[in-house]
Amino acid sequence: MAEQRRDARDARGDRSDRGGREGAQAAREHAPDARGAEERAWDELVATARRTVADGLVVGTSGNVSVRVGDTVLVTPTGVPYDRLTPGDAVAVDLDGRQVRGSLLPTSELPMHLAVYRATDARAVVHTHAPHATAVSTLVPELPLIHYMAGDLGGPVRVAPYATYGTPELAENMRQALRLRTACLLQNHGTIAHGTTLSQAYDRTAQLEWMCRVWLTASSVPGLSPSLLTREQVDEAGERLRGYGQRD
Repeated sequence: MAEQRRDARDARGDRSDRGGREGAQAAREHAPDARGAEERAWDELVATARRTVADGLVVGTSGNVSVRVGDTVLVTPTGVPYDRLTPGDAVAVDLDGRQVRGSLLPTSELPMHLAVYRATDARAVVHTHAPHATAVSTLVPELPLIHYMAGDLGGPVRVAPYATYGTPELAENMRQALRLRTACLLQNHGTIAHGTTLSQAYDRTAQLEWMCRVWLTASSVPGLSPSLLTREQVDEAGERLRGYGQRD
């Protein structure tokens, strides 16, 4: 009987050791896949950051971009021109803001990016100092409903009250303005938008800048005021836009 118990323990030990070895092997095999995903995400992030400069949405290094891969957030570094970034410059933090990859310091606006990821299912965030949007942020508490594409952003675009850049206060103001929205304006500062992909977050940023430009242009005509849509009209457009485009 004692020998049978020893045999059973040995068998369990063999299975445990084998399971441990197989688990470790699976982890090793998974690691290159995770690193590859991060490397691809970094390349796309850098391309998006460079696009914000090329399209006139930021000057120098004034904006920032991030993308989430699992529980890791890749972000642009602070104070580094985007055209100088290389694959070896990748910067990443966890959802608590602890740096887990890279030697360059992450963007000073990291609190805003992390606040978005904690509050939404976003996988990408784009922040810019787009000129027309920044101008509008100084004039009104909410972008007037000049175009139905506001429905694609969740409704009327709010302006988050001003707070010093890089502070928890700004992140909280932004979080409130983004409630049930995918983009908002930051008073005397710029824009922030999120999406399920970097492409979507960027497109929403560009759309917001365009709407702000349209409203400023229409509002500048002496003696005339632009016609605005109702909330119901924007909501209806938003419903239709959810089914817009090609289906997979």
